Amino acid sequence: MTRRIAVLGAGHVGPVIARVAIAAGYEVAIAASGDPERIALVTQVLIPGAEPRWAADAVDGADVVVLAIPIHRFPAFDPALVAGKVVVDVMNYWPPVDGVVGLFEDHRDGSSELVQDRLARSAIVKTLNHLGYHELEDDRRPAGSPDRRALGVAGDDPGAVDVVAEIVERIGYDAVRLGSLRAGRLLEPGGPVFGVALPGPEFELAVGAEAALETRSST
Repeated sequence: MTRRIAVLGAGHVGPVIARVAIAAGYEVAIAASGDPERIALVTQVLIPGAEPRWAADAVDGADVVVLAIPIHRFPAFDPALVAGKVVVDVMNYWPPVDGVVGLFEDHRDGSSELVQDRLARSAIVKTLNHLGYHELEDDRRPAGSPDRRALGVAGDDPGAVDVVAEIVERIGYDAVRLGSLRAGRLLEPGGPVFGVALPGPEFELAVGAEAALETRSST
């Protein structure tokens, strides 16, 4: 059972993910790009219950790592930091917003596939990227609620997908498992569910045919 989550990134997205994870009963450590003292006060005020730590210390004690850094910083990210970990990729490559990042300009692959290529010793799972960070807290609902929103969970490692899907369910969303990390393209900007609030059956319908095609093409 996942007990401890490390959130790498203390900008807009990371703190929100940390808050909803704490509310769901997880222990959370959060790290920015440097000394944890720099985010200690912000953490105390905005993420009560989270521990600000050096990135290596946060990751070392975590069952799951959330990668929520600005995507333009990813090319300099050290793969060894998260080796052997389940890593949730919440980053989006969106050039009109983030600028061009050469690593992600290979459009033959989705952004999370390129993250997996670089972090080859980690199990990458794509989710939490296709709703706005400001919605992540507000749209949570208890299991069984008629207006509970669904989120896609994409990865090549079924065990890692199951671990992350459980987190998605516990924080207040229905997890829809996609068949591969390649199918995570459907969750990216321009995909059929990006920025769209849908309950489980409608979400599955929106991604179903395309996800099946993506899965078959990756095998």
